[in-house]
Amino acid sequence: MIDYQTLTFDYARCHEQGAHAEPRVHAVAVVGAGPVGLATAIDLARQGISVVLVDDDCTLSTGSRAICFSKRSLDIFDRLGCGERMVEKGVSWNVGKVFRKDELVYTFNLLPESGHRRPAFVNLQQYYVEGFLLERARELPNLEIRWKSKVTGLAQRGTPGTESAHVALNVETPDGPYELLARYVVASDGSRSPLRTLMGLDSQGRTFKDRFLIADVKMEADFPTERWFWFDPPFHPNQSVLLHRQPDNVWRIDFQLGWDADPVLEKTPERVIPRVRALLGPDVKFELEWVSIYTFSCLRMERFRHGNVLFAGDSAHLVSPFGARGANSGFQDAENLAWKLAAVLERRASDALLDTYASEREYAADENIRNSTRSTDFITPKSAVSRVFRDAVLTLAREHAFARQLVNSGRLSVPAVLRESSLNTADEDAFSGLMVPGAPCTDAPVADANGKASWLLAQLGDCFKGVLFCAAGTALNVQTIAALESLAKGAVPAKIVAVLEGEGAVPAGLPLNTTIVRDNAGLASQRYDAQAGTFYLIRPDQHVCARWRRVDADCVANAFAKALCVAGTA
Repeated sequence: MIDYQTLTFDYARCHEQGAHAEPRVHAVAVVGAGPVGLATAIDLARQGISVVLVDDDCTLSTGSRAICFSKRSLDIFDRLGCGERMVEKGVSWNVGKVFRKDELVYTFNLLPESGHRRPAFVNLQQYYVEGFLLERARELPNLEIRWKSKVTGLAQRGTPGTESAHVALNVETPDGPYELLARYVVASDGSRSPLRTLMGLDSQGRTFKDRFLIADVKMEADFPTERWFWFDPPFHPNQSVLLHRQPDNVWRIDFQLGWDADPVLEKTPERVIPRVRALLGPDVKFELEWVSIYTFSCLRMERFRHGNVLFAGDSAHLVSPFGARGANSGFQDAENLAWKLAAVLERRASDALLDTYASEREYAADENIRNSTRSTDFITPKSAVSRVFRDAVLTLAREHAFARQLVNSGRLSVPAVLRESSLNTADEDAFSGLMVPGAPCTDAPVADANGKASWLLAQLGDCFKGVLFCAAGTALNVQTIAALESLAKGAVPAKIVAVLEGEGAVPAGLPLNTTIVRDNAGLASQRYDAQAGTFYLIRPDQHVCARWRRVDADCVANAFAKALCVAGTA
């Protein structure tokens, strides 16, 4: 088994350092080879965009760090080509339990319904996630990774919004400095973002005066694969504790310590081991694998786009760890940005499309910060009144379902519904359910044209998709045929997925190369509130941007143009 925590990667001279190197403007430079930077670079490279990824280090992360990866992140990993590895190695879970003192308050299930390819979450140490992403990145010929390459300067050149505009990065290496030119730069260089500092930018928000201890403990234990959270447990009174299982028989334990705790002293084995022993009992054998003390803030930059530099992940926004919203929201940044950069670089969309990356992900960051702050305030009440309220809610939650909605041990990460996005086309017909314009697509089991079991989300991604729900063995109307042909043969062609209900023949009039799937269980139609003739226009990042009960060519053309920030039809 590869030990990803001890891997190191070699520095190598690059094109720009050649004695007679010709100046070259790369399409995209990504700064920071953490999870978000790797995901962004992979997504761009898979779409045919040439990418240079630079990092000032030559290693992966150590310790568990981010460990809870949501179903949405797993869907993204599937599209990037490494989802199966993440799930195979990770510990899947849907169920969580909340305790007060030594009593169970209630149990919750984050994915109670069947018919989903991926679980609500997998627990997987960050170094595995980075390692699997890196191995995927190395498979892509148009993705160059440059280790030990520290960005020390930045200048934007050319007229903003034009193809001449680009960014010049000064890069320091073991062989000296060089200049790296790129049309666009993605700053995914972490919470202390050197690029943010170089540009004189900052983040605003709230810092929480509390300290927490992470202990990664290796042991054989019979705890179920669930998320356990204690308020005021007898083994750690007046504080909170979180327990998660990870791969390799490693368990993650988070102990709240309080702001007055000495961060140096509390990391010593003499302090950590008794805390772990009090939780596990005197007879459980364990080893400490990694220990860290953390404090946290909820911050974000005012704007995520600054000319041809776009900020993503922790460099753009920071949340408390409660709810696993940090890395998961960073992957959503990556998928939102990658398709838009690709569309602009390939002249399929205007530069204004990149402004919607900023507006959409700023909205999502605000939502994550709001939920993360509420979780923190509930877990660590800062006043007597707040504590009385919290304890009353926990008492009531044992018997009353309404109170369970108020218990907040970390509202776990869900993707933002981009309801107010300027890329959406508003519904004109009556729909119910969750698949509103701006919503991320939900999965459902389907069968391919040969009857082989598959999944709806596997048919989406990488480009715009038109999804038509139709009854097998029936004819399409003239307006629907015209709309499908318009979409399939347009200047920016989109692919068509036909979801058939029933076992009859494929309807006549579908464009060539239409992907045919059958909704044998009826869950796709149910989850998308679909009838025969219902049509969805899906973005490359698998968000809905338009839907109709009956569609025509003008509707499709205008919605498609709106989603690319280009002029539509009259």
